[in-house]
Amino acid sequence: MSAFRVLSTEILKGFDKYKYSSVDTGLVSVYITHPFWNWVVEFVPHWVAPNLLTLTGFAQLLVNFALLSYYDPHFYASSHHPECDPIPNWVWLVCAINNFVSHTLDGIDGKQARRTKSSSPLGELFDHGLDSWATMFIPTAMYSVFGRGEYGADVHRVYLVVIGIMFCFIASHWEKYNTGVLFLPWGYDIGQIAITVVYLITFFFGYEFWKFTIPVFNMTAATFFEYTCYVGFIGLTFPPTLWNIYKSYRDKTGHMRPFTEAMRPLVSTIILFSLMLTWSNFSSYNIVYQQPRLFYWTTGTVFAYITCKLIIAQMSNTRCELLNWLLIPLMTIVLTTSLLSLGVLELYLLWGYCLLVTITHVNFGVSVVKELCAHLKINAFRITKKTKE
Repeated sequence: MSAFRVLSTEILKGFDKYKYSSVDTGLVSVYITHPFWNWVVEFVPHWVAPNLLTLTGFAQLLVNFALLSYYDPHFYASSHHPECDPIPNWVWLVCAINNFVSHTLDGIDGKQARRTKSSSPLGELFDHGLDSWATMFIPTAMYSVFGRGEYGADVHRVYLVVIGIMFCFIASHWEKYNTGVLFLPWGYDIGQIAITVVYLITFFFGYEFWKFTIPVFNMTAATFFEYTCYVGFIGLTFPPTLWNIYKSYRDKTGHMRPFTEAMRPLVSTIILFSLMLTWSNFSSYNIVYQQPRLFYWTTGTVFAYITCKLIIAQMSNTRCELLNWLLIPLMTIVLTTSLLSLGVLELYLLWGYCLLVTITHVNFGVSVVKELCAHLKINAFRITKKTKE
């Protein structure tokens, strides 16, 4: 194995002892999505590797992001902006299909692993690692339905929604880091179904369909969706997470870590969001308004990198890192842009940092997959006799 490996011997030994444990009590999951996935997976050939399903689903989200970035780079296409043409109607149908199929593949990959007896720690890590990056792709794509401007949503407020979704995701893995059990969020399946429906409505009736004000609440459709996200965060995610952690300490069923160790996984994420929000608020270039997609991408990629390291620590039962090294150059950039009026130079700093974090994260992910495959004696995208059950 390479001397520059990213997984230590301690982590690899931890993966050898790992046993998957999850709980999904959401009503939509129990009565709608899981029965549907149990039916769908029966049509998948036994030679199809679960990780191939996972990667295909993630690729479809990338296609949605790329399509909408091309036709709507600054979120003006659905805002009657004089210099931006509307997004072609067929794009919404493609987005609906991709989102639905991606959600389905994400739901059946684990079932395919069990029916083909090819389950392994790599499968869970691969699935949740890509999901951590998808927390940026999914809401960013949805933003193009409403756009910015009249009847739309403010770029910075949408950024707060994206951050909220990311925090919900890492909260579930922080929960598992302390309890040893992954409690799947209740709102995930609801949100995914709603997104597909929104895309379909936009395809059939056009983006103008969403340009209205809700009478009783006196708010636009975009604002209503924004507030719905916050209700989901506050009502469906954070209370169950805190309760499950509390219960694990009360009943002594979790890892019983001291408070400082229990909070350790959240430090890098909180610092990341704080720094990016500081940059967006004090930018002399109004960076988040000038380049929203690039700003969102950068935040989501650093977040995914931090989260993947947490998932590895949680699965291998090793100590989570306190401060991710990618935050150090970010601190320097934010300090500089906050104290100096750099103007357009901020854009070059953002591009440079974005390239750094993207290359770092992709390289890290590829390295982790290769090293785990070598350790477990499996092939990531092909079912072999040597697959570890």
